[in-house]
Parts: sequence; C-alpha cells; structure tokens
Amino acid sequence: MTTPPPTVLFVPGLRDHVEDHWQTLLARKIAGSRTVPPLERDRLSCSARVAALDVALQSIDGPVVLVAHSAGAMIAVHWVEWARRRTTKIQGALLAAPADLERPLPQGHPTLDALRANGWLPIPRRTLPFPAIVAASTNDPLARIDRVLAYARDWGAHVADVGPVGHLNPAAGFGEWPRGEALVRELVSRAGAVTALRCA
Repeated sequence: MTTPPPTVLFVPGLRDHVEDHWQTLLARKIAGSRTVPPLERDRLSCSARVAALDVALQSIDGPVVLVAHSAGAMIAVHWVEWARRRTTKIQGALLAAPADLERPLPQGHPTLDALRANGWLPIPRRTLPFPAIVAASTNDPLARIDRVLAYARDWGAHVADVGPVGHLNPAAGFGEWPRGEALVRELVSRAGAVTALRCA
C-alpha cells in the first residue's frame, strides 16, 4: 500500500498572514497545503496558538510536514511538548528563523514579561520525535546564531545555514524564498512521497 504524500501545513509567526511573505507565496504553489488560520483573539497566548495548530492538524488525514517561521517554530515545539503522544502523523518540520523568545526582542515586539505571562517560557528543549531542519540566519535580529544553533542541537534538528538573510521576512527581502521550497521538498522526500511535490 502506497503511503500518501504528506500535507504541508504552514505555521506562521505572531504576525499571522502576511500577503508577501514567503510562507504565503509558497502555500499558493503547493497543491493541497494548509495554513494555520490567524487568531481573532488571545493573539499572544501560547496555549491558544498551540490549540489552533492542533485543530489544523486534526483536520488533516494522513502524514503532515510542518513549515514554521519565527514564533511559529516555537508554537510547533510547544505543541510537541503538549501532544507528545499524538505526534506520529508529523513526518518532518522546517523551522525557519526561529525567534529567540527567551531573550529581549527588538522594540515593537512582545516583552519578556508579556511572553512569560502568556505561557511561552521556557521554550521546550527535548529532542523532536520527527526529522527537523532549522533554517538558521546568521544575522537574524530576533535570534543570535549561537542561540539558534543551541535550539537546533537540543531539538535534534539538522541545521541549514541560509546565510545573512535577516529574519527571513518581507522586511529582509523575502518574498520568494527558493531555498525554503527546496528544503520543504527535501522533507517531503524524506517522508516517503513517491512523486515530487505536486505544484498548483
């Protein structure tokens, strides 16, 4: 019996849907992909974000590859910690430019006190029960490279050094991100898809 190709599920960060973000653009290209919908309230609540990811996962039949960006990566690892016995459908994850929520963020982002009060801290550090790739930017204003490498090591994730790409968002020029699409293809291939990723 042939295993169905995994559904790609996009997990945005705290800014949710951004029209010209690489996640939005890539989601349009990948046939059958899904995106965790934005929250209408409790937008800073970690538990609300985790619950929204869980609902999205429950709506998908078959294997899933997660594609998370920024705080979305932290939503994914918090979900794993919360639902560790129900993670078998996750066949892989791309955790792109994970934001270091354990250190003060630049002005305009949530404070450490606000993040702590909303359940984000501490960040789970246990090994992930599925293959993961951390796309590490060398000049991310939201996470020093040494911190990103430490997260990746603790999660048991492979590190893809994507160079000085800032926070991998429209402000940094992304937009289209061909390397990200290639990494998603790699994860889908690892998940045992028989054919190449179907594109719309």
